[in-house]
Amino acid sequence: MNRGFLAYFAPALLAVLVLSTNFIDTDFFHAGDLNFAVWFALSVFCFAIGWYMAGVYGWHTGVKHIFSIAVSVASISAVLVLMFGDYFNSGASTVEKIIVYVLRNAFMAAMGVFGLAVSEVSTLDREVYALREKVDLFDETIKDAKKESELVIRDAQIQANKIISEAELSAKSTMMKRERIEKEIKEFIQIEKELIKKYEENS
Repeated sequence: MNRGFLAYFAPALLAVLVLSTNFIDTDFFHAGDLNFAVWFALSVFCFAIGWYMAGVYGWHTGVKHIFSIAVSVASISAVLVLMFGDYFNSGASTVEKIIVYVLRNAFMAAMGVFGLAVSEVSTLDREVYALREKVDLFDETIKDAKKESELVIRDAQIQANKIISEAELSAKSTMMKRERIEKEIKEFIQIEKELIKKYEENS
């Protein structure tokens, strides 16, 4: 699948943003500093990248990528703290410094996961809404089909009753014709008998 340049640039940018937190002061509200605004902007960027990665990679692959980024950047941060301990002055010991900077990286990576999760939930909500619409449409189709089938059955019953009525009328008419013919034949035979009797008497 051709995902495009941004699909590969986004994880790299997320790694850079997570790593950049190592060079920001943790004192958010220090007078005259814009640390809070910088942390907030970085958090928003990480959130947006996570959102974008959800659309490109999906939930499972996106989480794996962000986790890999978090582990890689945390490892780089640990190496930087070990090599340039004087610059990274948070904490009294090297272990404490490593923990602090790894937690910074984990926080930013978590913002990416949060963006990924929000995007996935939003997508699932849209899919659920679409499925509900399909179910409602299917229910309406079933109701319409039931009504149509009821109309067809009712029409068939009417047609059947009509055919039965016509058949009964035809049978009655046939019986009446038969009775009339039989009666006429009997009358004809009676007349013939009377004629023969009169002929014999005259002879």
